[in-house]
Amino acid sequence: MNNTVNIMITGVGGQGSLLASRIIGEVVMSQGYDVKVSEVHGMAQRGGSVVTYVRYAEEGKVSSPVICKGEADYLISFELLEAARWVSFLKVDGKLITNTQKILPMPVITGQMKYPENIDKAIAEKNVDITAVDALTIARELGNEKAVNVVLIGVFAKKSPFSKDAFINAINKCVPEKFRELNIKAFEKGYEF
Repeated sequence: MNNTVNIMITGVGGQGSLLASRIIGEVVMSQGYDVKVSEVHGMAQRGGSVVTYVRYAEEGKVSSPVICKGEADYLISFELLEAARWVSFLKVDGKLITNTQKILPMPVITGQMKYPENIDKAIAEKNVDITAVDALTIARELGNEKAVNVVLIGVFAKKSPFSKDAFINAINKCVPEKFRELNIKAFEKGYEF
């Protein structure tokens, strides 16, 4: 379906992938598009890979919530190794927005493997539009490193066809009240990036 826009969000358990997909899904729905949001979990509780999909139709309906290799218009990655793992799902002209953070997977922590070197170079060889952001430092400066996800949503929002206000409204709707101010600040920082 040519009029379907495909967004993949990748990270590890606990980084807020599900919240990010809910916010983006809410933005798209608020604009009147048919949208499907789905999630695929690895061992999320143990820092395993988590992938969520947001698909919306510019006209008509979305037939399936799943994105296949070579179909994603956007890949938003909360961790560098996850960006490398999923970059093949991007279209030739797709956009990768990635956090520069490296989270060591369990085999690296236990010494069974080494963290891959030169990941950023390997990703760059894929010839996609890359925006790399040190979202962890931005989130820490705001006082909560869990805001990495919303910093990256801010970066995505600037590249998306949707208004800044639509994203702020979605954050207000999806985020509990006590965390809204922090998340809106995180969004603004990403949007300004």
